[in-house]
Amino acid sequence: MYYGEGLSYFSKDPAACKNCHIMQSQFDSWQKASHHTVATCVDCHLPHDFFNKYIAKAENGYNHSTAFTFQNFHEPIIIKDKNSRILQENCLACHQAIVNDLVHGSAKDADDIRCVHCHMGVGHGEKVGLGGPFSSNEMGGTENE
Repeated sequence: MYYGEGLSYFSKDPAACKNCHIMQSQFDSWQKASHHTVATCVDCHLPHDFFNKYIAKAENGYNHSTAFTFQNFHEPIIIKDKNSRILQENCLACHQAIVNDLVHGSAKDADDIRCVHCHMGVGHGEKVGLGGPFSSNEMGGTENE
């Protein structure tokens, strides 16, 4: 807990997400991306309601810490299907007035097109060695985000 700066993960500070050296490129690319002035890692990658946010934080924290401790994660990191749905729900929540009719129901059906399918550079800038919005099934790797 001390070495991994565990208490920092209770904040909204994006620097906490890079405590693990593996996330430095994601942090660097977020700083150059279009949403960096309006959204943090937490705003996009965690549910917005209190209860589900902390359940997701605990689940992701456990998954990340074990994956990085045992070095058994796909490189580059690939978002899990569950976290991809959270990301999609957050895109739709923030941009509801613009896209509601366009993507109605896309956060529910795994086969629907995700916002990041076309807008993959929004959160992390250009795709350069960062993986992408693909599930592990599409890439053939293990899921760790």
